[in-house]
Amino acid sequence: MVSVATYPEYVDAQRAVDFLSDNKFPVEHTAIVGTNLRMVEQVLGRMTTGKATLYGAAAGAWFGLFIGLLFGIFVPTNWFAVVITAVVIAAIWGAIFGAIAHAMTRGRRDFTSSRSLQAGEYAVSVTAENAEQARQLLARLGAPPATAAR
Repeated sequence: MVSVATYPEYVDAQRAVDFLSDNKFPVEHTAIVGTNLRMVEQVLGRMTTGKATLYGAAAGAWFGLFIGLLFGIFVPTNWFAVVITAVVIAAIWGAIFGAIAHAMTRGRRDFTSSRSLQAGEYAVSVTAENAEQARQLLARLGAPPATAAR
């Protein structure tokens, strides 16, 4: 693979590949390669035992709904009671496990977060035999400017 252009943002590289596709370029010979990778953890908020209990109850309720609906298929009468019972029992167990799991951390991680990988730049790479055609097409793309790489 040969790098034909680099972009500071992923959406710019995506736009370049879309432009190539719109111009009948064989995009199956194309890759978007992120370099200078870094892991970013965005802190979303404080985690308390109460929140952990609530999140555990919600997760348990979803699981209970699934189990209740599954068992409810086989109950000829009053399937609604089976579903509600499964949701309530699973929510209680989820709340208990959520609280215990948070308490076991002993305050070492009292926050919630979301992790993502981010690249410093994104290179559009193509196979060597298609590189010149890709460069010519991308030269017509215009803004945002691509840094040509040879």
